Amino acid sequence: MCGRYSLIAPPGLIKERFGADLAEDFAPTYNAAPSQHLPVITNAAPSQVRLMQWGLVPAWVKDRTSGPQPINARAETLAEKPSFRQLLQRRRCLVLADSFYEWQQKEAHGLPPKTPHRILLTSGQPYAFAGLWDEWLDRATGEILPTFTIVTTEPNALMAPLHHRMPVILQGPEAEQAWLSDAVSAADHQALLQPYPTELMREYVISKLVNSPAHNEPAVLEPV
Repeated sequence: MCGRYSLIAPPGLIKERFGADLAEDFAPTYNAAPSQHLPVITNAAPSQVRLMQWGLVPAWVKDRTSGPQPINARAETLAEKPSFRQLLQRRRCLVLADSFYEWQQKEAHGLPPKTPHRILLTSGQPYAFAGLWDEWLDRATGEILPTFTIVTTEPNALMAPLHHRMPVILQGPEAEQAWLSDAVSAADHQALLQPYPTELMREYVISKLVNSPAHNEPAVLEPV
């Protein structure tokens, strides 16, 4: 799964890397967590970065507080589940990040279980998770709440010792544009949802500061 990540790249780099203008100002986040409003690029506005709440609230839900708000969606079953199938066809997004965190589930190499790790590209550059999004309308107030979920897949060799899932990191600008494109077939969209190449990623152990979203500070990134 993917339950925490970071995006600390400066706005100028984000704009250059993704070819999109920032619709809203946002601060660097060292410890992005569910329910927060975070930067995404949607297929409806591929040249604009906007903020959306992490945790999907489908448009058809009557009461957003009563049901689950999934932060992840399994790539293998997107086309089977009603809550995701239509979004795969019409509402895809890029979730902007530059690292994510995972907690090792078993003791290994002398480390205790539940040890947090930071995972990033060897280049250290920002990238995009594949995501799905939707907009929920509060019929009482007229408020529109945009939300998203991150697609996950099987782990690569780097991630397998840490967790049985990993977020889908789209493999560069071409894959990102294909994921957003409405002209690409559903089968081709599905084919993009692969584990990222192991040799292009690295990871290291960090402190348990990351365990609490209240710790949104550079110290979260420090190796231990």
